[in-house]
Parts: sequence; structure tokens; C-alpha cells
Amino acid sequence: MDLRIAVIGGGQNCEHDVSLASAAAVGDALASDGHDVVRLTIGADGTWYREGGHPLGLAGAVHVLRTCAVAVPVLHGPRGEDGTVAALCELARVPYVGSGVGAGALAMDKWATKLVAGALDIVTAPGRLLTAATAASFVWTHPVVVKPVAAGSSHGVALVRTHDELAPALEAALALDGRVLVEDLVVGREIDLAVLGRPDGSRVVAPALEIVVDGVFDFDTKYDGSADFRIPAVLADGERRALEQAAVAVYDALGCAGVARVDFFLTVDGPVLNEVNTMPGFTEQSQVPKMFAAAGTSYVELLDLLVRDALAA
Repeated sequence: MDLRIAVIGGGQNCEHDVSLASAAAVGDALASDGHDVVRLTIGADGTWYREGGHPLGLAGAVHVLRTCAVAVPVLHGPRGEDGTVAALCELARVPYVGSGVGAGALAMDKWATKLVAGALDIVTAPGRLLTAATAASFVWTHPVVVKPVAAGSSHGVALVRTHDELAPALEAALALDGRVLVEDLVVGREIDLAVLGRPDGSRVVAPALEIVVDGVFDFDTKYDGSADFRIPAVLADGERRALEQAAVAVYDALGCAGVARVDFFLTVDGPVLNEVNTMPGFTEQSQVPKMFAAAGTSYVELLDLLVRDALAA
């Protein structure tokens, strides 16, 4: 059965353009599969638009959403992936793909995610939470990573190797978020897991992906094609099991739905959780679709599965 599907992209945050690329790819794939795709865009100023640049306003957007069988919010970052658009769909009584309000808010908050992981005995990097009022109290003694608590695509993330690099890094992160996380540098392989929750409660974990870069996997290396994605990651059986078990445990503890990407560092002492993305990049060349493709599930098939699972939930 072909469906009328709303695909929502853009967003009022620093990941606006990344989201537009994901939403365009998702919309094209669903349309190629025979669905009636209604493309909605949230402008950088928060204005909702329909395809062709026609402004709708929030009330108009809700009206359009209610004409659709299901919504696919392809939104990254605050005011989108953080549960806000899921809440809108909930209030409008429109089924939607992806995690709900609580999971979106928790996973977007890197500090809260660390607390949840700690309760599960899943290791995270030692870190400290800072604000504009407390940033000056932090004393640099060794290499650290500075990152906004709630931002994605590595915006505002910096590796601080020397004392002189600390103040500019904190300033850049605080420009994006009122709270900043300063974490010890973790040395290990960067391994991503994609977890798909099915309506019957089962969990599917795609083949793990390893990111190989020369330096830090920052915003530029995420999107300039220089990163080497290796699928499946070469792992010993014990390493794979530990990563998969940790990924599913944190997925369930946060209350995720649909597909989420759970990122780790694999160190000599075992997995260290980095972060959880409830709406990761979703072009056909993005990490999660590539992982599922390695398992034999095509991009179109993965999207169709997510849409039909959302309707069945």
C-alpha cells in the first residue's frame, strides 16, 4: 500500500543544511518507492514551509501533517532531534518515525546520556560539565575534548592539546550551547553501531562500522569524504558482543525507537560510549544506511521498514 508521507527537514539550528541533505535523500527514496511524499522544511528562523518555498506557519504545518499517514522527521540537533518535533507529532496525533519525546531529549543531552550509561555500568570518558559562569574555573592539565552538550555533526567540538587552546574552544562551544562538556581524550578505535527497534520488542544490530581518520573526526572530515568507513569493522567475537550488548542496553535505557546510531571508542580496556544519535545522518552514503546495506537491507528497504514499523507501533 502506497502512503502519504510527510518528510520534515531543515531545522532551527546549526545542522540545518545537513538535515536538508538527509531529508531530500529520504524524500526521493520514498517517492521512488511509490509513496506520495509531502516535503516540509523548517527554516533557520523556525518558519515552516511546504515544497516550493510556500510558508505555512505552525498551524498550517500541523494541518498538512494531519493529512498524512505518517511523518518522517529527518531533523538533526536542537529543536528537532531533541524531541520537540516528536512532541508536535504526538499532539497532532500523527504517527512518526524515530524516537519519542523523552528519548530524543535524553540522547541529545550528552551529559544526561553519560549519567544513564553510568547507571548501566557502561564506561564513558571522565568529564566535567561547565557553563559560561563556571568555564573560567576549569584548569587544563592534559589533552581534553570540548563539546557543546546538545549539538551534533561535531559543531563546536575541539581537541584541546595545550592550555592556550582551551579558552577559544570553550568560547566556540558556548556560542552554540549554554552548557559545555569537557572530557578526557580517549585513545581507541572509533566504532559505530546501528540499532533498530522493531514493534515486537526485538532489536536488530547492523554490522559495526569503523571510522578511520587522520586526526579527529570533526565536522570537516565528516562531510569532505576524507574519512574511511570500514564495514564490517574487524572485531574479535568478544569485542563485537560487548559493543552490541552495550549499544542495545543504552538504546533501551534511553527509550529509543526506530533506528539510532550508538558511537563508541574501542580501547584496550573495552568499549567507551561516546554518544547516541536518535536521528543520524540519513543520505544513502551516511553511516547507518551503509551499515544496513552491508547486511543486505537497501536504503529504500530500510526506509520502508521504518515507516511501516512506525505505523504498527
